[in-house]
Amino acid sequence: MGVQFRELMTWIGHRKIFAGILVAFTLGLGIMIGTLIPGHVAAKRSAPGDSAAMIPIPDPVNLSNGFSTIINHVEPAVVNISTTQVFGSPKGTADRKGQDSFQDFFNRFFKQNPGSEGPEEEKSLGSGVIVDRKGYILTNDHVIDGATKIEVSVDSDPTHYSARVIGIDKQTDLAVIKIDADRALPTARLGNSDGVKVGDWVLAFGSPFSLSGTVTAGIVSARNRAGADIGSSQFQNFIQTDAAINPGNSGGPLVNLAGEVIGVNTAIYTGSRGFEGVGFALPSNTAIGVYNELVTEGRVTRGSIGIRFQEDQVHDALLHKQLNAPYGVVVELVTPGGPAAKAGIQAGDVITQVNRHPVHAGTDLIDPIVQTPIGHSVELTYVHNGKTENASVGVADMDKVFPDEAGDDQASSPDAEAIPSSFGLHVEPLTAEVAKHLQMSVTQTGVIVTGVDPASFADDIQFQERDVIVAINHAPINNMEDYKQAIAKLKPGEDVLFKVIHPDGTGEQFTVFKTGTIPQPGK
Repeated sequence: MGVQFRELMTWIGHRKIFAGILVAFTLGLGIMIGTLIPGHVAAKRSAPGDSAAMIPIPDPVNLSNGFSTIINHVEPAVVNISTTQVFGSPKGTADRKGQDSFQDFFNRFFKQNPGSEGPEEEKSLGSGVIVDRKGYILTNDHVIDGATKIEVSVDSDPTHYSARVIGIDKQTDLAVIKIDADRALPTARLGNSDGVKVGDWVLAFGSPFSLSGTVTAGIVSARNRAGADIGSSQFQNFIQTDAAINPGNSGGPLVNLAGEVIGVNTAIYTGSRGFEGVGFALPSNTAIGVYNELVTEGRVTRGSIGIRFQEDQVHDALLHKQLNAPYGVVVELVTPGGPAAKAGIQAGDVITQVNRHPVHAGTDLIDPIVQTPIGHSVELTYVHNGKTENASVGVADMDKVFPDEAGDDQASSPDAEAIPSSFGLHVEPLTAEVAKHLQMSVTQTGVIVTGVDPASFADDIQFQERDVIVAINHAPINNMEDYKQAIAKLKPGEDVLFKVIHPDGTGEQFTVFKTGTIPQPGK
């Protein structure tokens, strides 16, 4: 019995040892499996999953498609305009004392006196838009004002075209010029500016700072901005935009998203001569009216009743109260003998209605009068000494009512045939004494060139001072009378040949020929 008990206990001990070994083995195996399985899972997470969708690179989307389409259509009709103005006299006028008569002659005519002043030349740059395939271009008057020479560059065309002025309108700062090309030119379509709304997208085309082919984008930031608000004419009523407009943009088109010209870029508000976010374009409806009159009549005719008023008093409620007027424009000047004076209107009166429509702004009065045919009448309601009066007032030609302001608006008509008298040449008789001083034969005949105007026809064909003209179109030039008669026979568009002797000052003389085509009037 005791032996059996001991054997039993021994067996149980062996079982415990075996169980312990088994537990230890199981734990070790579990630890090993636990270490291997996370590594396997981690490796599987780093590999592409069958259920994940790949992200493709999307196709490019051109959001500015509309702008580029408009630019491609309008840009060919936008031109670059360069002008030259010449100030001063082409001849030296100051003489040094102590010179002999021959030296005085050369000082006076050939500017050899260091103290003498010759002409000053200034060049400016602007823009324009072709509105007729025959070469008619709409631009600003201030772009070409005072120009002695106007050159136009058309998109993708290496030719520099000389332009002539068809007509100008100082009141709206608009001008029409024309170039002659041997092909039909691209044009831009003018739209109706009455449809423009604040917030509309617009594109401004032009050549700011001589950078031709420039386009900027913005929105219409205001409408009906009166010219008087920016120190301009009462006949200007601007579209305001934040599209960048800078010097050189003047005369270029402001275009809507339909590709229509709805304005002519004219002015900017700036304290630095650069873009500050406020630009002004003259509405296309105004430009169309001016253009049509300029190309048919050469000038713009406007109606007037012969009064002046101050725009800043239109909204002066206190002033209206003192004058017993509900609103209106206060007359500050009445032209003696003018239509308003004949109707009994006086300075200090307040015009409240025109043709039964209320006058709340200056344009409410101006527009109906300007649009009324000359010789017809408008019906005015006005307050005189606190009492309301009515009058029928005739409309007269503004240039006749205010003749001092007509200015230079009447440019040459399209068919004018005026011929320049000298083409920029200044000549004097070639005397024996002058010929001797130039080391030429004292029997040499002709006229001597004493001055050449910069940017003139003579300058273009490279005339120089001291040139002696001896023939024009093969006709001998012996004296001033021959020269005047030969010049008078020349017609615009005809070719001309000058035969010239040029002394080089060393006794050598060169016979040269100068040719060119007589410019059209205004070129």
